[in-house]
Amino acid sequence: MLEIFDSHAHYDDRQFDADRQELLAAMNGEGVVGILNCGSDWKGNLATYDLCRQHDFLYAAVGIHPGNAGEWNPQVRERLLEMLRHPKVVAVGEIGLDYYWDSNPPREVQQEVLHEQLTLALERDRPVVIHDREAHGDTMSLLRLFAPQGLRGVLHSFSGSVEMAREAVRLGFFLGISGVVTCKNARKLVEVVQEIPLEHLLVETDAPYLAPVPFRGKRNQSSYIRHVLERIAAIQEISVEEAARATAANARRFLRLA
Repeated sequence: MLEIFDSHAHYDDRQFDADRQELLAAMNGEGVVGILNCGSDWKGNLATYDLCRQHDFLYAAVGIHPGNAGEWNPQVRERLLEMLRHPKVVAVGEIGLDYYWDSNPPREVQQEVLHEQLTLALERDRPVVIHDREAHGDTMSLLRLFAPQGLRGVLHSFSGSVEMAREAVRLGFFLGISGVVTCKNARKLVEVVQEIPLEHLLVETDAPYLAPVPFRGKRNQSSYIRHVLERIAAIQEISVEEAARATAANARRFLRLA
């Protein structure tokens, strides 16, 4: 059985309300050894905090997504600091920049909130889970500023160029490879997986989103990562078992798990 560590999921999402506990209870039987559940708004952070205390193999990242940057205030910062004292809360995320949606808060607000949360991650010595959509330049500018101070993390569902991938790895970041890599039009991401050594890659679902082929358009779940692993293995010409072992080890190293 493959060893699967899902480095980015949202089991707090309402799409799982009907069968969340049953689905998570079955994960070990599917080879899932770990899941990092990522909050994105205040309600999601609270749910994520509860989930990580209910399931041994599930860990929490807490933070405010750029689309919800308007929620940020000093009280939220203090509550996140409190959560980050719990040993199962192992990262700050999902945080970042999203310039795709016009309905999102202004870019300056997103940048300020991201800066605050990168500072928070340094204070608590936690890695970050970075959301970057149509914001590669500003994202990398902030990572260049914070990485020399000791910031580490992952670029979630990586969508940049090979050149950006190489720089991110030089800065000490992992790249999150999602179900997008299984799509026929994923040429740029395939090039990244070809060029970047396996030791810098994590696998993720973004569940319930970004389901891989053959489940495109359906609700995603952690066991579907086997299709992502199969694609990575084919691209790098290694066994699926090697891809699974390495990415699971990378996730533990990323999160500093024993």
